[in-house]
Amino acid sequence: MTKTKETKLARSKQLNQAIAFTIFRLLSYFIVAILFIILTFIIMKGVKVVNWNFITQMPEEGMTKGGIYPAIIGTLCLVAGSMIFAFPIGVLAAIYMNEYVKDGIAKRIIKQMTNNLAGIPSIVFGLFGMSLFVNKLHFGDSILAGSLTLGLLALPVVIRTTEEALKAVDNTFRQASLGLGATKWQTIRKVVLPISFPNIITGLILSIGRVSGETAPILFTVAAYFLPKLPTSIFDQAMALPYHLYVISTSGTNIEESRPIAYGTAMVLIIIVLIANLLANGLRKYFGNKVKMN
Repeated sequence: MTKTKETKLARSKQLNQAIAFTIFRLLSYFIVAILFIILTFIIMKGVKVVNWNFITQMPEEGMTKGGIYPAIIGTLCLVAGSMIFAFPIGVLAAIYMNEYVKDGIAKRIIKQMTNNLAGIPSIVFGLFGMSLFVNKLHFGDSILAGSLTLGLLALPVVIRTTEEALKAVDNTFRQASLGLGATKWQTIRKVVLPISFPNIITGLILSIGRVSGETAPILFTVAAYFLPKLPTSIFDQAMALPYHLYVISTSGTNIEESRPIAYGTAMVLIIIVLIANLLANGLRKYFGNKVKMN
């Protein structure tokens, strides 16, 4: 009788597990299907417009004709500038919180503030960037002001992902290094960071995806409505793909005429984000292989 009950219980557990796995599998397929539908829709609409001239020419006639070359360059400048600001600061902040600050009230407050910063709407970052960088520091509407604002937006993502990557490193590595006479900083630099760096790259990937599509922060700090020329310094205004997409989709009298350009712009933006993610993933794989070899 007992064996029969145990058999029924085991079968019931297996059935529940199979049902749970099936639900999770269906949800995963559903998410992939949604992404595939969105990408297919954008590609089908945008492929008619995207060509070499569209990518390399200046916009014309109020952005209803010509290309989006200045917007592409402006977007790349903003993404690079924001990562130059956010990535090193975020990594160093995470190292400080995970490796130096002891568990206590101060650490909990810092973590809570970081989480709160991650939840602030992007338009608030835009207003703050306009107030501080554009007006107070007199950077004006410029690539510098926009990059710093986007960097603040990406900072919580970098901090949180880096902290999780550092936590994943087994403490035995730290103890072994310290036991051999290495200092705290030498242990972090020579042992902890090389092991965790492939996972730290995840923060870079997520940050690039976050800042590349933001419109509100650059609306107040850098984006120009129509600027058919390339920026020559970090204090110049610039066009950007997200704002360009917003303007040609919602403004003007020839919205239907410019709608194909909007789809083409969206397709180019997706391609840029995809290429950036592939490069970052390649970097992650490279450092991951180096860790395995060592």
